[in-house]
Amino acid sequence: MSAPSGRLGRVAVPEWLATDPRIRHRHHRPATPGATADFPDWVGQPVREALAGIGVTRLWEHQAIAADAAFCGRHVALATGTASGKTLGYLLPVLAATAESRLGFEVAQRGPLELGRGHSAIYLSPTKALAHDQLRVCDSLDLPGWKLSALDGDSDAVERRFARDFARFVLTNPDMLHRSVLPRHQQWSRLLSTLRYVVVDESHRYRGVFGAHVAAVLRRLRRLANHYGSDPVFLSASATVSDAGSLLQRLAGITGVVEVAEDTSARPALDFLLWQPEADPHHETADLLARLVGEGRQTLAFTTSRVQAELVALRAQRQVADASVVASYRGGYLADDRRRLEADLQSRRLQGVACTNALELGVDISGVDAVITCGFPGTLAGLWQQAGRAGRAGRDALAILIARPDPLDAYLCEHPELIFDRPVERTVLHPENPHVLAPHVAAAAQEWPVTLADAAYFGETLPALVDGLTTAGHLRRRANGWFWTRADRAVDAIDLRSASGRSVEVVEAATGRVIGQMDPGAADRTVFEGAIYLHQGEQWLVTGYDREGHTALAVRERTGYFTQPLGESDVRIVATLHGRPLGRAQVAFGMVDLSSRVTGFLRRDESTGKVWDSQPLEAPLRVLRTQSVWYTVPAAALAGIAPRDLAGAAHAAEHCAIGLLPAFAPCDRWDVGGLSTTLHPDTGELTVFVHDGHPGGAGFAERGFEVVEQWLAATLERLRNCPCAAGCPACVVSPKCGNGNQPLEKAAAATLLGLLLA
Repeated sequence: MSAPSGRLGRVAVPEWLATDPRIRHRHHRPATPGATADFPDWVGQPVREALAGIGVTRLWEHQAIAADAAFCGRHVALATGTASGKTLGYLLPVLAATAESRLGFEVAQRGPLELGRGHSAIYLSPTKALAHDQLRVCDSLDLPGWKLSALDGDSDAVERRFARDFARFVLTNPDMLHRSVLPRHQQWSRLLSTLRYVVVDESHRYRGVFGAHVAAVLRRLRRLANHYGSDPVFLSASATVSDAGSLLQRLAGITGVVEVAEDTSARPALDFLLWQPEADPHHETADLLARLVGEGRQTLAFTTSRVQAELVALRAQRQVADASVVASYRGGYLADDRRRLEADLQSRRLQGVACTNALELGVDISGVDAVITCGFPGTLAGLWQQAGRAGRAGRDALAILIARPDPLDAYLCEHPELIFDRPVERTVLHPENPHVLAPHVAAAAQEWPVTLADAAYFGETLPALVDGLTTAGHLRRRANGWFWTRADRAVDAIDLRSASGRSVEVVEAATGRVIGQMDPGAADRTVFEGAIYLHQGEQWLVTGYDREGHTALAVRERTGYFTQPLGESDVRIVATLHGRPLGRAQVAFGMVDLSSRVTGFLRRDESTGKVWDSQPLEAPLRVLRTQSVWYTVPAAALAGIAPRDLAGAAHAAEHCAIGLLPAFAPCDRWDVGGLSTTLHPDTGELTVFVHDGHPGGAGFAERGFEVVEQWLAATLERLRNCPCAAGCPACVVSPKCGNGNQPLEKAAAATLLGLLLA
């Protein structure tokens, strides 16, 4: 919780770092003093005294504007910088309602408030850690009679009962709302009937398919709250989002949002370095992490994967005097492990942490001195969210982006203005995705019969959705609406964070202990028999994978290698939705069926990355209907490319374009995939596809179609400017290629793209 205070300065960039030749660009953001405001008159004396107890006696101007609008019943999207005090901006009206029973707007309450509960509010965060950290902040106010509760999958029966029956402010996540609260809404009627505010924190994280799922959950919440007589005000918060008001409208299905985007808080100075490594970027990340920790600087190092978070931590531990002050943090850890690591970060017992983006959010670490980001995280929003972890205690901040040998990272090193002179991306979100919305309509029908009037929540496609669900036998129409027909729970078929069902558990074979969890969509590529699974610095050899049982068995074993999956894929066009000429070619956007299968894996040396050998695998064929952008080039236009080079040209152009798409759409290269062929059966021509990796599409391919000229121009520039002779990871070699990066023809790819941009 940020409020006006003094600032301690320190030199953010040590001399040994400032003079390193690997630095390609240095950006300096000066400190700003901020502008303050008085508390609004409606803030009661108990709340003022509680805030004074933690050092808050005045507000930043943006906090006062946001709080006053929400108190008066306006939906508010708060989009100011990291550590600018967004918490207090939304918490003041929540405090007035839930701690002091004071509202600034009329409510149509059906009868008296039950059991003296008073007004209620819900706080939603994308992670458990962030909700618990917000609970800690609220507890620090020590307001008598203010009943708070965290509610998540780790909550025991007593905690859940308290949240249901007594808590006025419930801090939870969309998953818990989806699986526990809404399906059992009769038990939660006291909360729903008195619900005045819904806080959607870190709203930029709700993009793509995950965002579409959360949008459907919020619509189900509004529908049931209205059923019980309440009409909550929505407040969103994000430090890294453009057009925050529009995003909140699309998320919650509401209108009339007040957007507060001018940051009036004081900010420490920030020095942001672009670093182009000479060796393995993860090794240099670990080396920098160790050196900064050795100087007494608490440092976070964001890595590209769960595996790399573990490996970077191990390498850094070998270089510091006390290995226990460096650890790894990633998704998939069990609750006790997460809580221990978070507490050690807050207490500063941990000085260095190698992590995935699981730590972009979560605990408020007020003393972090430096942040290292190994590889552009896919979006500017993600990059600035990570960098914003530094300097939170008013100390000048240091951030370092270490470029990977990747087309996008190399392009950004050549064009730093794309990072420092451009606003963050507009969040891509398609709440109307039928693959997402239809199951939620079915869940809504089980919660309360769906009628056509519910188009106010679910949109104009509702009639077609209920007809399809009825034809499939999931719903049955009666005089008063559509009902769920089956004995099972509709919500159990919906995983908000996965398109593939419930999570896969990684289990220690000897004891049955669950050591980790993962998205089933990634399991075929991660926990196949023979895979190396890393968990908290320990290597586990997967000895068996039961797809039907969603379980992988593993034994602890030091093997000296890690594994990389190989696969094959095919794309078939289902429907062309848009198309237009593109130079001597055609570009199109539409629906496709993507077929994929894991066919084997490589064993690579854990130190050098050198391939030991290749092992075959038998995995099922997966078929996914999604959205794609593609371009086709007629044979007559390809006379300048040798026939033997055509396949390598298309393949190399595909790889480089996928690597650069995150510069133009808010995704990372793992959100999308591609396929290229010299003669596609659906087009009869050379065709290159770039497709979304989620059922129904996530909007990334559609954005690629909209900006295809700029996107492919940047791709051509990267191909021409990369100094390698025949292709490298900084231009056309892809870390996710299922064909082992064969064939690739860099020069021919540049010629091919020149045809499209002529």
